Parts: sequence; structure tokens; C-alpha cells
Amino acid sequence: MYLAFNDLVTIFPDFKGVREADHLYFMVTDNAGSDQPRGLFIPLTNDSGELLDAIANGAIAAVWDKKNPIPKYTPNHFPVFFTEDLTSGVRHLLQFYFEKIDGENREKMNMTKFAFLNKKLLKENKETYDIAVMLEKISMKNSNNDVERRG
Repeated sequence: MYLAFNDLVTIFPDFKGVREADHLYFMVTDNAGSDQPRGLFIPLTNDSGELLDAIANGAIAAVWDKKNPIPKYTPNHFPVFFTEDLTSGVRHLLQFYFEKIDGENREKMNMTKFAFLNKKLLKENKETYDIAVMLEKISMKNSNNDVERRG
């Protein structure tokens, strides 16, 4: 199950650009230089690269720090979702996505790929960089241990 435009509006209600209800995001990344077909770009640090490169590599939307100006070259129709804190926004996004796919029991399911290369985030998750493990940690922090997890 892919992340969709309406999912992002739920998480980040402050946005600009065209409302694209049928947009599905196949990848979420903080690396503008990586191939990101139908991607959601989140520039977590200065090392993330330029939005222009992300768009050239397939990004169709971005999550942006509200305190930073959007580059003037950004197309008017390009969806940009604003947040007060990008790291916190990523955590909310991961938690939302985990809850969205929780309970899905299809044998084969299309899923959004998450590829974060930000060293700061990696340091916080020293044991693993596996998205499933990271989601489980987030889940454990935000829920009671008596909730059954399916997977």
C-alpha cells in the first residue's frame, strides 16, 4: 500500500501546490541525488541536496521546513507540505505509514520505499537501518505493549 497525497494532507495539513488526490508516492528519501520515481523528497540536512535535483530524479512532492524559503524555481503546481520540524515530521510520517499498512494481509502488496541517508537519523538507530525494525520501535514507544502486532 503506497503513501498517498491525502495521507500527507492528514499529516501535514499546511501545503501549497495543486491538490493531487490521485498521487501515490513510491519512495520517500532525503537524498536529492537518488533515483526516486514518484518520490517524496524530504531535505533533512544541507547534505540532502537541492530540490531541483530531486525533481529531476523523479520527486513529485516534498516535505519542507516551514522556516526555510522554497526555492524560486519550484513549479507552482508542485505539492510542498510544510512542517515545523523535519525530523519530527519524518517520525510522524513513519508512524502513520506503519498504522496504514498494519493489518494488511495480502500476500503481495505494493509498498512505499523509505531511503534515508541522513547520518543524524542513522546515529539514532545504531542497531539497524531496517525500516521494519525502525517502525516497530516507533510503535512500541507510542502504544501500550498489550496491542497485538500483525505482520
